[in-house]
Amino acid sequence: MPKKLKIRQVRSAINRPGVQKRTVRALGIRRLHQAVVHDDTPQIRGMVNRVIHLVTVEELDE
Repeated sequence: MPKKLKIRQVRSAINRPGVQKRTVRALGIRRLHQAVVHDDTPQIRGMVNRVIHLVTVEELDE
């Protein structure tokens, strides 16, 4: 089975470059401390790496 990533926003995107704001939004995160679950794909990993200073990532086995 494919692994999943649980991504939680822990820092605000206010006063961040627009590309980082759009990346957080594209991940499906709308509020601070909100968590979303995505498949572990290279595309999602790339998005997470772009905003790693704003989020925490936890690998889930499902």
